[in-house]
Amino acid sequence: MQLFFNQDLHETSETITFNKEESRHIYRVLRKRPGDKLHITNGKGWIFEAELLAVDQKSVLARLVSRSVQSALSYELHMAVAPTKNNDRFEWFLEKATEIGISEITPIICEQSERKVLKKERLDRIILSAMKQSLKAYKPQLNDPISFNAFISKQHPGQKYIAHCHQGPKHSLLKEAKSSEPLLILIGPEGDFSVKEIEMAVNQGFIPITLGSARLRTETAALAACHTIALINE
Repeated sequence: MQLFFNQDLHETSETITFNKEESRHIYRVLRKRPGDKLHITNGKGWIFEAELLAVDQKSVLARLVSRSVQSALSYELHMAVAPTKNNDRFEWFLEKATEIGISEITPIICEQSERKVLKKERLDRIILSAMKQSLKAYKPQLNDPISFNAFISKQHPGQKYIAHCHQGPKHSLLKEAKSSEPLLILIGPEGDFSVKEIEMAVNQGFIPITLGSARLRTETAALAACHTIALINE
């Protein structure tokens, strides 16, 4: 099954007209013709089956013939991750985290961050592509970049963790995380969080955690945390 995306669809929609880019793909690449079926999600849990009515490379019209709701993630995971200096690595994290399962991502700008500007539209396209490729009907929420200080001062419900490489007592995420509550995990930049940032997080109720004995890159640590939570909730 190939999954298309249209955020404007809802449970009472009856037809859909694909844009020029999607229509060209349906007509030229997939070689679909009237009467063929496609599947579409609105990123909010719904999957629609559509029958093609009119097909050409500029516009494709389809009638929605059935709809269903995909089971949502059994957990709520919010990852706040410092963007990597190499943008490809952060994009890789977004793609793989979407495939594994994640609810929300917030890029945080820290004291030692080397990248402070992101192309959110491009990152959102990467998430969308990964969602469709992995046949998921829920699109993770990508927030605007925010400074660490501003983010940490907000109210965050549920379990709150910060992963860092400094010395001091830490809990194992695998043993500490509970499947019954929302989770928020902070992952710092290549230079790690500063001592001041760690102290601020701890004062706000964040629990220091370890992801194992190895020293991990930012994107690897973020994905390891994401996968750990997924395993806990299997």
